Amino acid sequence: MRKIILSILGVLIIVASVFFAKMIVDSKSNVRPIAKKVVKTVFAEKAKNGTVPIIVPANGNLIAKRRMELYAEVQGVFKRGNKLFRTGQAYLKGEAIIRIDASEYTASVQSAKSNLYNQLTSIMPDLRLDYPEIFPKWQTYLSGFDMGKSTPTLPEMSSDKEKFFITGRGILTTYYNVKNLEQRLSKYRITAPFSGVLTDALVTEGTLIRSGQKLGEFINTDVYELEVSVSKTFSDLLKVGEQVKLKNLNGTRTYTGTVARINGSVDQATQTIKAFIEVKDSNLREGMYLEASLNAREETNAIEIDRNLLLEDDKIFVVRDSLLDVIDVRPVYFSNKKVVLKEVPEETMILTRPMMGAYSGMLVNVYQGIENKDEPNKAKN
Repeated sequence: MRKIILSILGVLIIVASVFFAKMIVDSKSNVRPIAKKVVKTVFAEKAKNGTVPIIVPANGNLIAKRRMELYAEVQGVFKRGNKLFRTGQAYLKGEAIIRIDASEYTASVQSAKSNLYNQLTSIMPDLRLDYPEIFPKWQTYLSGFDMGKSTPTLPEMSSDKEKFFITGRGILTTYYNVKNLEQRLSKYRITAPFSGVLTDALVTEGTLIRSGQKLGEFINTDVYELEVSVSKTFSDLLKVGEQVKLKNLNGTRTYTGTVARINGSVDQATQTIKAFIEVKDSNLREGMYLEASLNAREETNAIEIDRNLLLEDDKIFVVRDSLLDVIDVRPVYFSNKKVVLKEVPEETMILTRPMMGAYSGMLVNVYQGIENKDEPNKAKN
């Protein structure tokens, strides 16, 4: 009896399992939801051809137009002056920058001048007797001879007899020896050829200076030059005297410069030409990094767009009847961020911002809101 009951329960469990399995299978729906068609929104506007100025960017560091490297031509101890020989020290034109102790050399110059004076004195009696007509001018020269001042120029000799007499007594040789010593004596004092600032000081007061030693650098802070390299393509378009816009690295200050010089040769390695832009401003300093915008030329019937909108093989995306399409264009100039295009049909709806996954034939919707004020594809009408 027990076996019969267990058999009946087993059959019922199997039947119930089959029934519930059939219910689960019948409840599964094979209907798939219809995917919604996604239409992406793009930024586009009509192309307007016009005149596009070609701005050639360039950059470089400022250097002083007038500069002087200070070198010693004589040897001696660096004497202290009215101003300390330190970086940043300003000097006026004609003011002494460096003084080297010349007491010993000055004594030798005075000795040579004394020798010249003695020779002149010794010939005066002979001049009075043999050449009375030239005696007065030599007497005047001798009377104006001051040992404490630079040796005056000898009187002009008007006859051969006078030249032979003066030369034969060794006056000319002694005179030029004295002038040579005086010229060298002037090298113990270095003066400022222009008003400026000391940018490098390599010695200090009390230092023993040797001949040929570099002492420092001195620059004029009124005028600076910016050396830039420009592609040889624009070599015939740059002109001396043309104004150039300059700005600092942060773009917080702008300056106006002038093309002062253009190198006549092309750099063989980079195929560029060096141009020098002159700029004046009290806020400028040597070594400052500036960016220049050179007006090279103007392209007519062209537009300017972002470089990332230009596709391979010189094509760009356009919108036609809510579908993306590509057209061929002719780029004429590339800058860091922009490209100037020609042969773009007027009023063609072109993309102004790149879109990921874009392809020809893609269904799109043109954004009707207000685009960025800095419209990248508008030319200057």
